[in-house]
Amino acid sequence: MADRPAVLTVQGLKKSIRGKEIIKGVSFDVREGEVFGFLGPNGAGKTTTIRMLVNLIRPSEGTITICGHSIQKEPEQALRQIGCIVENPEMYGYMSGQENLEHFARMFPNVGQERIREVVAIVGLEARIGDKVKTYSLGMRQRLGIAQALLGRPKLLILDEPTNGLDPQGIKEMREFIRELAESGLSVLVSSHLLSEIQLMCDRVAIISHGQVIAVGDVEELLRESGNRIVWDVSPLEAALPLFAAFPEASEATPSDDPALARPTLAVRMPPEYIPELNRRLVQAGVEVFSITVKTPTLEELFLQLTEGETIG
Repeated sequence: MADRPAVLTVQGLKKSIRGKEIIKGVSFDVREGEVFGFLGPNGAGKTTTIRMLVNLIRPSEGTITICGHSIQKEPEQALRQIGCIVENPEMYGYMSGQENLEHFARMFPNVGQERIREVVAIVGLEARIGDKVKTYSLGMRQRLGIAQALLGRPKLLILDEPTNGLDPQGIKEMREFIRELAESGLSVLVSSHLLSEIQLMCDRVAIISHGQVIAVGDVEELLRESGNRIVWDVSPLEAALPLFAAFPEASEATPSDDPALARPTLAVRMPPEYIPELNRRLVQAGVEVFSITVKTPTLEELFLQLTEGETIG
């Protein structure tokens, strides 16, 4: 993935509104054929950044380059490479899905019935495309919105909360659909508050807080770098605590209650390769070790750690 060309490059992006700096030097890139997650708490600057990416508002400083075209200097060429759904897709409910797509197709050069058939097949709406949009489920409306965004053959698809309001099955289907789009070569930037879904869906993420990107990278790498927690089920806990405190590779040893067990466990941040040595020391000291569980942090835990517990939205 790292050797793929960047479809979107954002460098030093800043935005001030009425003298207040809202976006403070945001930088990241989205590569060809990847799903890129854009995460942040309420008020972090996600929506403002996305609006700058699609040229709805102009940055105070910095550059946005899409497929080699500067959105500030070559807006028409740059915007031709983007398909976008910001918040809910706006469709005409009294018209059929087909009529909606025909209406929007008129805004693009060289987009006719063949391309409409193609995007309908991509989003899997062949059976219902002739029905009025007001009869569509929310998931079908989202798919129709994506079909509309794909009409102009973009290289980058920007989706703001694509799973918002969907039931669990709809969320799963949307996640799989977005992965399929990326596997076909399309780059997808997803803004979402569903961290567990982002973890399953995305190749890389950028986490933004207070107008600044505080982490960007491969999802699994970021999680590994944040450190594993090892959960020790030991007894007696009082005898084990001094041994954990004296072990140099172990830190942040905190008791935690596991509802499946009658006794408290101990969560310790430490590299897994030191488990055998610490286990030997515990046994030699007469501490009983019932189980040792390596817990890789979730994206939600990493997010809360990096943003100091801010609420995502």
